[in-house]
Amino acid sequence: MTIMEAIEAIDSLRKGNTYSDKEKILWLSALDGMIKREIIDTHEGGEDVAFSGYAETTPTDTVLLVPEPYAALYIRWLESKIDYANAEYDRYNNTITAFYDAYTQYKNYYNSTHRPKSTKITYF
Repeated sequence: MTIMEAIEAIDSLRKGNTYSDKEKILWLSALDGMIKREIIDTHEGGEDVAFSGYAETTPTDTVLLVPEPYAALYIRWLESKIDYANAEYDRYNNTITAFYDAYTQYKNYYNSTHRPKSTKITYF
Protein backbone atom coordinates (compact mmCIF):
# COMPACT_ATOMS: atom_id res chain seq x y z
CA MET A 1 0.00 0.00 0.00
CA THR A 2 1.28 3.45 -0.85
CA ILE A 3 0.77 6.68 1.05
CA MET A 4 -1.78 7.83 -1.54
CA GLU A 5 -3.66 4.54 -1.47
CA ALA A 6 -4.03 4.82 2.30
CA ILE A 7 -5.20 8.43 2.05
CA GLU A 8 -7.67 7.64 -0.74
CA ALA A 9 -9.04 4.67 1.22
CA ILE A 10 -9.65 6.69 4.38
CA ASP A 11 -11.12 9.60 2.40
CA SER A 12 -13.52 7.17 0.75
CA LEU A 13 -14.40 5.57 4.07
CA ARG A 14 -14.72 8.85 5.97
CA LYS A 15 -16.17 11.20 3.40
CA GLY A 16 -16.03 14.80 4.50
CA ASN A 17 -13.20 14.42 6.98
CA THR A 18 -11.50 17.77 7.29
CA TYR A 19 -7.94 16.59 7.74
CA SER A 20 -5.34 17.49 5.16
CA ASP A 21 -3.15 15.05 3.28
CA LYS A 22 -0.22 16.57 5.17
CA GLU A 23 -1.77 15.59 8.53
CA LYS A 24 -2.53 12.09 7.29
CA ILE A 25 1.02 11.68 5.97
CA LEU A 26 2.40 12.69 9.38
CA TRP A 27 0.08 10.18 11.07
CA LEU A 28 1.30 7.47 8.68
CA SER A 29 4.89 8.48 9.39
CA ALA A 30 4.34 8.14 13.13
CA LEU A 31 2.89 4.66 12.64
CA ASP A 32 5.69 3.44 10.36
CA GLY A 33 8.22 4.89 12.82
CA MET A 34 6.61 2.83 15.57
CA ILE A 35 6.57 -0.29 13.40
CA LYS A 36 10.23 0.19 12.49
CA ARG A 37 11.31 0.63 16.13
CA GLU A 38 9.05 -1.91 17.82
CA ILE A 39 8.93 -4.71 15.26
CA ILE A 40 11.47 -4.47 12.44
CA ASP A 41 14.49 -3.20 14.39
CA THR A 42 14.13 -5.99 16.95
CA HIS A 43 14.90 -8.60 14.29
CA GLU A 44 17.93 -9.51 12.23
CA GLY A 45 18.02 -7.52 9.01
CA GLY A 46 16.08 -4.64 10.52
CA GLU A 47 19.00 -2.34 9.83
CA ASP A 48 18.54 -3.05 6.12
CA VAL A 49 15.05 -1.52 6.12
CA ALA A 50 15.38 2.20 5.48
CA PHE A 51 12.94 4.56 7.11
CA SER A 52 13.50 8.20 7.94
CA GLY A 53 9.91 9.36 8.20
CA TYR A 54 7.45 10.89 5.78
CA ALA A 55 6.79 14.56 5.22
CA GLU A 56 4.54 16.63 3.01
CA THR A 57 7.26 16.47 0.36
CA THR A 58 7.50 12.66 0.42
CA PRO A 59 6.25 11.23 -2.89
CA THR A 60 2.77 9.83 -2.35
CA ASP A 61 3.65 6.71 -4.35
CA THR A 62 6.04 5.72 -1.52
CA VAL A 63 5.28 2.19 -0.36
CA LEU A 64 4.48 1.90 3.34
CA LEU A 65 6.36 -0.64 5.48
CA VAL A 66 3.60 -3.19 6.14
CA PRO A 67 2.74 -5.41 3.15
CA GLU A 68 -0.58 -6.97 2.19
CA PRO A 69 -2.55 -8.67 3.60
CA TYR A 70 -1.71 -6.71 6.77
CA ALA A 71 -1.77 -3.22 5.25
CA ALA A 72 -5.35 -2.60 6.39
CA LEU A 73 -3.82 -1.57 9.70
CA TYR A 74 -3.02 1.78 8.06
CA ILE A 75 -6.71 2.42 7.47
CA ARG A 76 -7.59 1.41 11.04
CA TRP A 77 -4.84 3.77 12.29
CA LEU A 78 -6.10 6.72 10.25
CA GLU A 79 -9.67 6.02 11.39
CA SER A 80 -8.61 6.10 15.01
CA LYS A 81 -6.60 9.31 14.55
CA ILE A 82 -9.59 11.02 12.91
CA ASP A 83 -11.96 9.84 15.65
CA TYR A 84 -9.62 11.03 18.39
CA ALA A 85 -9.06 14.39 16.72
CA ASN A 86 -12.84 14.80 16.37
CA ALA A 87 -13.27 14.01 20.10
CA GLU A 88 -15.49 11.06 19.17
CA TYR A 89 -14.13 8.96 22.00
CA ASP A 90 -16.65 6.09 21.91
CA ARG A 91 -15.95 5.66 18.22
CA TYR A 92 -12.21 6.07 18.89
CA ASN A 93 -12.28 3.22 21.42
CA ASN A 94 -13.68 0.94 18.73
CA THR A 95 -11.30 2.02 15.98
CA ILE A 96 -8.18 1.93 18.13
CA THR A 97 -9.13 -1.59 19.24
CA ALA A 98 -9.51 -2.62 15.60
CA PHE A 99 -6.13 -1.03 14.88
CA TYR A 100 -4.39 -2.92 17.69
CA ASP A 101 -5.94 -6.19 16.50
CA ALA A 102 -4.50 -5.58 13.02
CA TYR A 103 -1.16 -4.43 14.47
CA THR A 104 -0.92 -7.57 16.61
CA GLN A 105 -1.67 -9.80 13.63
CA TYR A 106 1.16 -8.17 11.68
CA LYS A 107 3.51 -8.32 14.65
CA ASN A 108 2.79 -12.03 15.13
CA TYR A 109 3.36 -12.68 11.43
CA TYR A 110 6.64 -10.74 11.45
CA ASN A 111 7.84 -12.46 14.62
CA SER A 112 7.13 -15.87 13.12
CA THR A 113 8.92 -15.18 9.83
CA HIS A 114 11.99 -13.20 11.00
CA ARG A 115 14.74 -14.18 13.38
CA PRO A 116 14.94 -11.97 16.46
CA LYS A 117 18.23 -10.27 17.19
CA SER A 118 20.26 -12.31 19.59
CA THR A 119 21.16 -10.74 22.85
CA LYS A 120 24.60 -11.15 24.29
CA ILE A 121 24.61 -12.41 27.82
CA THR A 122 27.26 -10.89 30.02
CA TYR A 123 28.23 -12.54 33.26
CA PHE A 124 29.63 -10.44 36.05
